[in-house]
Amino acid sequence: MRWWTAKDDADEAPSATVSTPGYIPWGNGARINPFTFGLLGALGVLVALLIGSIVGQLGTVFVYVGVALFLSLGLDPIVSRIERKLPRPAAVAVVVGGVILAFAGILLAIVPVLVKQITNLIDTAPDMVDDITHSDWYGWLTDQFGTNFDSAVSGVLDFLQDPTNLGEIGGGIVAVGAGIAGGVTGVIIVLILTLYFMASMRAMKRLAVRFVPAYHRPRFRELLEDVSGAVGRYVIGQVSLALCNAVLSLIFLSIIGAPLPALLALIAFVGSLIPLVGTLSASIIITAVCLVNSPTTALIAGIYYLVYMQIEAYVLSPRIMSKAVAVPGSLVVIAAVGGGALGGILGALVAIPVAASVIIIVQKVVFPAQDLKKLPPGERAEAGVDGNPPAVEV
Repeated sequence: MRWWTAKDDADEAPSATVSTPGYIPWGNGARINPFTFGLLGALGVLVALLIGSIVGQLGTVFVYVGVALFLSLGLDPIVSRIERKLPRPAAVAVVVGGVILAFAGILLAIVPVLVKQITNLIDTAPDMVDDITHSDWYGWLTDQFGTNFDSAVSGVLDFLQDPTNLGEIGGGIVAVGAGIAGGVTGVIIVLILTLYFMASMRAMKRLAVRFVPAYHRPRFRELLEDVSGAVGRYVIGQVSLALCNAVLSLIFLSIIGAPLPALLALIAFVGSLIPLVGTLSASIIITAVCLVNSPTTALIAGIYYLVYMQIEAYVLSPRIMSKAVAVPGSLVVIAAVGGGALGGILGALVAIPVAASVIIIVQKVVFPAQDLKKLPPGERAEAGVDGNPPAVEV
């Protein structure tokens, strides 16, 4: 906005009044009432707040779309490989059928075992509490901390045995059940979106290219293929690492007699999807759960995961992720924390491929543009620097 001056009035509109009391100058001699000016500003602020509120409420939807998009990018190389022998619709159908069968197999393998183990845990809970109170380590803790520790345990047991507290416990169980139902719904939505994205991946890429000026389209198309290919390889590699961790965890935890090994293996799988911090977090949770059985079991589990993390970092990860873009450890931590703060576990899962995409864009666009700035002005113009489009035919 440019304020109207007396000189402008004299040059452009000699008959206009230089200053009108109660009005704000508004370009080309027009003037606006201060009340109208303030009203427009307030409406602009309200619209901005409304847009921010809508974006905040749709945050979960954006996370679902992001997860489905990255899953489709991860499965696209498999679809392209099958497409060499089958048409693309058939290749997409084969991949989707394989994903559904794998998901159903995981549910059939985990859910019955999980229900059985939870039932056994509830049935044996009184005996387990009695064994804990008569164990050597419980006696050692009682000797170390005296009556304070004994009083705390007695208070917990009294709370659990009080019928008036059953309502609060039931409310917590209902909340957990609602959370599980929401998670299952989210998984179904992500699977459906992944199906649509895989079927229309090429059309989506062509549409994205259309938004770019024609003289930049060849370079943008190449960059888009690089980003999608790297993200796809990254997703496949990370899922392979997570699957390896889950299978080994299920076998090892079953051997040492850990409680709920199927559930703990699922925690290991989800945790391994988040690089660097996910495996460590899942290992700590699993080791803490093993304390329910005995300190010896927890110690064995902790030693196992310490060894496994070293093998994963120096043997498995370099071999599996050798063709994917390398993300520095510091950026992994920042992306995982930021994504988790914005969208929970799903946000953390999406944040790592986003960081990988940003790194590719920086390497492919920003760095070459900076390197070209050392050329003479004439060569810089031919290379398309300083706003001059390169001589490329589409």
